[in-house]
Amino acid sequence: MAFATPIIRRSVEVAMVRYPHEHLRVAGHADGRSAAGSTTAEPSRAASAVKSVPVSGVRTATAEELQWLADQSQRLESASPEEILRWAVERYFPRFTMATGLGPEGCVIISMLAKIEPRVYVFNLDTGYQFPETLALRERIAEKYGIVVDLQRPELSVEEYEAANGGPVYKTDPDRCCFDRKVRVLQRVAANFDAWATGIRRDQSPTRANTPIVKWDAKFGLVKISPLANWTRKDVWRRIMEEGIPYNPLHDQGYPSIGCWPCTRPVGDGEDERAGRWSGTAKTECGLHT
Repeated sequence: MAFATPIIRRSVEVAMVRYPHEHLRVAGHADGRSAAGSTTAEPSRAASAVKSVPVSGVRTATAEELQWLADQSQRLESASPEEILRWAVERYFPRFTMATGLGPEGCVIISMLAKIEPRVYVFNLDTGYQFPETLALRERIAEKYGIVVDLQRPELSVEEYEAANGGPVYKTDPDRCCFDRKVRVLQRVAANFDAWATGIRRDQSPTRANTPIVKWDAKFGLVKISPLANWTRKDVWRRIMEEGIPYNPLHDQGYPSIGCWPCTRPVGDGEDERAGRWSGTAKTECGLHT
C-alpha cells in the first residue's frame, strides 16, 4: 500500500547515502565509527537547523497510516528482534534512529545494529546528570562495535540550568526537569527522522505492559519501534552473557534500571525493576514513553 507522506513509505535514498546525518554526529565520527586509534568522542551540539525545530511542528499521521502501522505491529508480533530491526532499516533508513540510555536493552540493540546496519544514527540524551559509569560504557560500546553513541544535550548546561532556576530542578519538580533536559532534546532530534527504536520491554513495568512492536508516536511525530517488546529481562541478560555485550557495572550493584544519578537508587528484593527511579514520588516515567 502506498502512502502520500514520507513518514510511512520506504526511503528510496538508501543507496545514495554514505552517512545521512553528519550534522548530528560527534565531530570526527561522521561515518558512525570511532576515529582510528581512539574511541574518545567529544560530543558537539546539534546543528542550528536541528535546534530551531519548533515544538508545535510535530507531524501527525492519517487514519490510514495508523491502521497500516497497527497491521505491521501485529504481523511482527512473532518476529525476532533482529527481524524487526531489519524491517525498520529496510523501510526507514536513513531516516531511522535509535535513542538509548545505554541500559542493557539498548546495548543489545546496538549489538544487533552493528550487524544489520551500523550507520543507523544512535544517540543518548545527555542530561548532564548521568552516572560516570554510563558515560564510560559509551566508550566500551564504541571499542567493541565501532558505533559512537552521540550525546545530544540541552541548550543549557547543568550549571546554567540550576542557576536560572534557583537550584536543582529535580528536587522541586522532577517532571519539569525531565521535560527540559530529555523531552525537549528528543523533540529536536526526532524532527530529523521518520522512525526511532527504543529498548522498551512489556515486562518492565505495568505502564509498559501493552507496548506494541510498532506504533505512531504522537508526542514526537514519528514511528516508534520496540524490537524487544516481547523479550523478558532474562532474555536480555542471556544475550548479553552469550555474546559478551558490554553493560553498565552498576547493574551488578543493585541497579536494574539506571537514569540520572540524583533520581536513581538500587532496588531491593522483590521490588519492580524500575522501583529505583524517582523513588519516594508518584513519578514512574521520564516522559519519553508516555
